[in-house]
Amino acid sequence: MPKVGMEPIRRRQLIDAAISSIGRYGYGEATVQRISREAGVSSGIIHHYFGGKDELLEASMRALLAELRREVVGRLARAKTPRARLEAIVDGNFAPSQFDPPVVAAWLAFWSQARHEPKLARLQRINQRRLYSNLHHAFAQAMPPAEAAQAAKGLAALIDGLWLNAALSGTRDADQARAIAQRFLDLELKRRPR
Repeated sequence: MPKVGMEPIRRRQLIDAAISSIGRYGYGEATVQRISREAGVSSGIIHHYFGGKDELLEASMRALLAELRREVVGRLARAKTPRARLEAIVDGNFAPSQFDPPVVAAWLAFWSQARHEPKLARLQRINQRRLYSNLHHAFAQAMPPAEAAQAAKGLAALIDGLWLNAALSGTRDADQARAIAQRFLDLELKRRPR
């Protein structure tokens, strides 16, 4: 019988092992056996806590999304101006926790699987809407609504593109990605100072 209070610890251990296994082997080859070996537990534990591999992988994507949200929300709480809010969103998306090699590989795998897995696609849509909403809100404080919508779409696409480029090239230079996004902000906000 498992110890009381062990479930959250064990679930996190399995999620971390799944992310690590995806990073090492890819989404399709991150088998229950490999994940359980990475976690140092029997494969039955995965079924006990998650029901199966698909549920564990969904929980892993949810964990990555929760970490991204924490990174952004923590920075937004300290931001006092529209520009600072936009910088907080950019910085949260390129935070060190998001650029850890196994995390990068897992994000890339989840993005590609979202086309085929409805549950992952739903999580990806939520993430996209959250990014756009946060960006739009900040831009709308500095420019008219139509321009804010375009600027938000542009910066969201730039963040995703920089992230994808870093993931595929293997050169995860968060400082460079932030600098490029900051230049975009400079250009957009310079057109409408406030």
